[in-house]
Amino acid sequence: MEFEAVIGLEVHAQLTTSSKAFCGSSAEFGKGVNELCDPVTLGLPGALPVPNRRMVDFAIMLGLATHCEIKRYNRFARKHYFYPDLPKGYQISQYEEPICERGYVTVRMANGVRNIGITRIHMEEDAGKNIHDSRSNSSLVDLNRAGVPLLEIVSQPDLRTPEEASSYLKVLRQMLRYLDICDGNMEEGSMRCDANVSVRPVGETKFGTRAEVKNINSFKFVEKALEYEIARQIAVIKGGGKVVQETRLFDSANNTTHTLRTKESSADYRYFPDPDLPPLDIQDSWIEDVRSKMPILPEAAREKLMSNYGLSDYDASILTSERKFMDYFMAAFDVCGNPKGACNWISSELFGFLNKEGLVLEQSKVKAVDLGALVKLIDTEVISGKMAKTVFEEMCQSGKSPNLIVEEKGLKQVTDPEAIRSIANKAIDASGSQLAEYLGGNERLFGFFVGQAMKLSGGNLNPKVANQVIKEELDKRKK
Repeated sequence: MEFEAVIGLEVHAQLTTSSKAFCGSSAEFGKGVNELCDPVTLGLPGALPVPNRRMVDFAIMLGLATHCEIKRYNRFARKHYFYPDLPKGYQISQYEEPICERGYVTVRMANGVRNIGITRIHMEEDAGKNIHDSRSNSSLVDLNRAGVPLLEIVSQPDLRTPEEASSYLKVLRQMLRYLDICDGNMEEGSMRCDANVSVRPVGETKFGTRAEVKNINSFKFVEKALEYEIARQIAVIKGGGKVVQETRLFDSANNTTHTLRTKESSADYRYFPDPDLPPLDIQDSWIEDVRSKMPILPEAAREKLMSNYGLSDYDASILTSERKFMDYFMAAFDVCGNPKGACNWISSELFGFLNKEGLVLEQSKVKAVDLGALVKLIDTEVISGKMAKTVFEEMCQSGKSPNLIVEEKGLKQVTDPEAIRSIANKAIDASGSQLAEYLGGNERLFGFFVGQAMKLSGGNLNPKVANQVIKEELDKRKK
């Protein structure tokens, strides 16, 4: 019997707000242990939560980006469970009335373009962090993260393979980063993924019993965790057993999953509307204000680069993989007006240099406007492509503008035909034996004369004009 997997992902995106979800404490990452605590975070008597407006703005923004219905009336709920990292004994979340529902994300996969359904996006606060100390056989609690705002994005069970799940996650991360509402750093936990996975015979429409897999913090591990879990469930069924609904933990050391606890149902969390927080009544004007501030999204940016600027699908995909790449390209293009030239210098020369040095774009000394100026110098034949490489190397090291480097190093091309003619004749006259061979029919020596002229000029001749002038001078010698 052949089986297929049914996969749905729950992604928690930590929002890049300055303060926490329901109080004014800082949401900064990396502070000292328990430095960012306050009465609301600790759940002290009389401490009342107040929603962070930026959190709501970000939820609306992501809802619009994923084609969701923005619920004008939505409310917060209390989700009860008892862990040391949850000081209130409950988590403020949304349950029956989330802010966003019924959307989709467009994903390009090996088998074509697909829309992966979004069931819901809701706002909630994060829990703290338990730190397990094996030396003392005890656990410590850091509550800095408690109360940090999250968006939970719940997909439909539309994914069928680990590769599809990874592709969906990458697109979602790209979107979050374009919107600048989450940095998408899975290693630091600012984007976390739980996977719900079940298997069923091919052709069956009824879902099998699912397991939830937690602790997945990279695209690679998402694939590894799903591969193992799918194989495990198939083996259980083929062995005559039944898959149990449970929560499992992914172990990245050996790429396996193991039982963490029996899977809870929503009734176990005893959800009810939070009495301290009134419902949110979102007006159309609020939604339109958020929409007006949204940047162009990756798919639209990619189509724009291909249709308006004539770039290939490959080039457009590279430039839109990060919003900062797109912004850099547009700034360079505004200077040079040559989309293909700007793209080539960014994707080949600039990215090549950054990769070699282990740097990211923000660390580059080459400003976008300066790269655009470099391309313009080439296009206007002020410098040759070969000269541009020298100029670019200096730009990478010093951060100077290309115009300044050209002036300092005297790298301007000689384009005046008469000046080139003088140099060409000197080169020809100094090469008597080669000239005799050339005049005798060995025209392959033409490149030799070009090279000699370039050598005499220090490589500063315009190649196109030099070739034309040298050809004219050699033809004169034939007469």
